[in-house]
Amino acid sequence: MKVLITGAKGQLGRGLIAASPDDAAIHAVDIDDCDLTNEGSIFNLVGNIAPDLIINAAAYTAVDNAESEEDLAAAINADAVKALASVHSGRIVHVSTDFVFDGGSSRPYRPEDKRAPISTYGRTKARGEDHLRPDDILVRTSWVYTAGGQNFVRTMLRLMREKPELKVVADQIGAPTWAPGLAAVIWGLVKSGASGIYHHSDAGTASWYDFAVAIQEEALSLGLLSREVPIHPIPTSDYPTPAARPAFSLLDCRKTRELLGDGHTHWRKNLRKMLKEEQALG
Repeated sequence: MKVLITGAKGQLGRGLIAASPDDAAIHAVDIDDCDLTNEGSIFNLVGNIAPDLIINAAAYTAVDNAESEEDLAAAINADAVKALASVHSGRIVHVSTDFVFDGGSSRPYRPEDKRAPISTYGRTKARGEDHLRPDDILVRTSWVYTAGGQNFVRTMLRLMREKPELKVVADQIGAPTWAPGLAAVIWGLVKSGASGIYHHSDAGTASWYDFAVAIQEEALSLGLLSREVPIHPIPTSDYPTPAARPAFSLLDCRKTRELLGDGHTHWRKNLRKMLKEEQALG
């Protein structure tokens, strides 16, 4: 099976390559290999490789910058998906986000729930979803992180070393997702012959404040931090950003779990794994 992975240098892309099955011939590309804002570049890439499967892990994820760079966000998050779907006759696995929902739900969002994005990033990701075909796989996820990546965990570790105290938003609720776990789920969906919409995040619920507190506790226990700093919960209104965030974006992952027949690892356990990997990186 010849597999084209876009966004190969990103957090998920690296996880997909590391977890790839033995029978997969991986062709991993990133921005240096293909300009996803250029339809011709995409057509040439797919034509030259002729993959059996495309896993699109590339995305414009700078949520706040997207408010002033809508054309660029749309080109990568929506138009590139359209181009991939038009040039490739085989299956596509496309990765999307909890930001396609407005955060007004009182229960975890199911794959079939109505989308109502409240940010440019969310709107462009929703548009990208609309270009998928019935046999493709759409995987929505949230709060992705991994060792060595650019993410909330590593930002918190840096700030905890630099600042005397931190203030972290406590009224945005969701769930962190460890990228290697997400990669394993994607390969599981491919192997199962799945199609349609699936959700995956780690088990459990957290606010960004909860996540930050856990990061500090686990990092202290591993010796990644030498001191404890106060972490204060604040409302979103005290931390204004250009892009609106959903207040509640927990994903209902039961459909994914039932199909794959696997358990659901709690986010704190995966956080511990990531921090041990971070420690090994030095």
